Amino acid sequence: MFGWEFPPHISGGLGTASYGLTRGLAEQPDMDITFVMPRPYGDEDRSFMHIIGASEVPIVYRDVNRDYVQGRIGHVMNPDEYYHLRDHIYADFRYLLTNDLGCIEFSGKYLDNLYEEINNYSIIAGVIARADKYDIIHAHDWLTYAAGIHAKQILGVPLVVHVHATDFDRSRGNVNPTVYAMEKNGFDHADHIMCVSELTRRTVIEKYHQPPEKCTAVHNAVIPLGEDILSIPDKRGVADKVVTFLGRITMQKGPEFFVEAASLVLSKMKGVRFVMAGSGDMMNDMIDLVARKGIADRFHFTGFMKGKQVYEVYKSSDVYVMPSVSEPFGISPLEAMQCGVPSIISKQSGCAEILDYAIKIDYWDVQGLADAIASLLAYPSLHKFISEEGVREVAGITWSKVGLKIRSIYDSLLRG
Repeated sequence: MFGWEFPPHISGGLGTASYGLTRGLAEQPDMDITFVMPRPYGDEDRSFMHIIGASEVPIVYRDVNRDYVQGRIGHVMNPDEYYHLRDHIYADFRYLLTNDLGCIEFSGKYLDNLYEEINNYSIIAGVIARADKYDIIHAHDWLTYAAGIHAKQILGVPLVVHVHATDFDRSRGNVNPTVYAMEKNGFDHADHIMCVSELTRRTVIEKYHQPPEKCTAVHNAVIPLGEDILSIPDKRGVADKVVTFLGRITMQKGPEFFVEAASLVLSKMKGVRFVMAGSGDMMNDMIDLVARKGIADRFHFTGFMKGKQVYEVYKSSDVYVMPSVSEPFGISPLEAMQCGVPSIISKQSGCAEILDYAIKIDYWDVQGLADAIASLLAYPSLHKFISEEGVREVAGITWSKVGLKIRSIYDSLLRG
């Protein structure tokens, strides 16, 4: 399995989904998962699968002793594995910039040299594919498709690509032709395409011209809350009600609609505060918009939140809002609902396909969004009903079920 993010070091839902999905798959006794990521930090949960960091795979031969290898990468890789992988270097890559272990340095982030890192990652995939036997290759999102294709060419086994988003979602239709080409190349080479929603499946079929029978909607899920999260104090019930947006502050997520709705609510209700938790390229624009609306004293920007911080935000919120313009799935409303927070989601989201106890509005319907927020705040019985039913509903949306569905797709490919 090739993935670009893995908790606890994530920048969005891709890493969260990769973690849940692999945990769900690993519950099956005969499932052996190797997860390849650009740069591990050593604090990832490795209890249920094997992790290989591309930044620790040599592509240039270096004659270094075991103690040195242990000192450099021992926190993420056993030296024996380093030497095993080194024995499978299959071409002369001395033209590439490598460190004194013969490895390429990866940032594992989304920087200006992203295309270069994607290409280097695909080179690493060839070394790993030659080192062991695998039955299935599973590549997450466009950044890893080239790696998946390379591994398939070497191993001759089925390739599954997992679509967590397309560039049509990220760009509101202003598609980057380079990214589109990389996505379509991955879809064309895939033996099966898993999409996080029917919404995304339709995009893959219609915009990337893929056969419908090759594409399956595999919705995301949530992991049951652990004691560390359950023990976070509930800070709701103070004088002011809190309405929260949590996610990347970028055009895909529709932050401006949240601000517009906040302005309408505050024009009619007192004792309400709005929180925009996250970071992104539209943050300064949103700060300016809040100021122009004259609601800065009731609006709070927290910056990027992760891990336990996210759940501290949920447990301080009375209403959660996800007004995304195009959301392939959207795990955050499910997480909020786990914490008993009534959620308002856009109809243009994949999670709207599986949630009955979330309020659904069109992302552009600012008045409808404002009315939904005001109703949940003004009517305690409605708030209680949506909260309790939401908790019950998401308890049945598990990664174990997702793992079983993915396994059935694997089995059909191997039989075919």
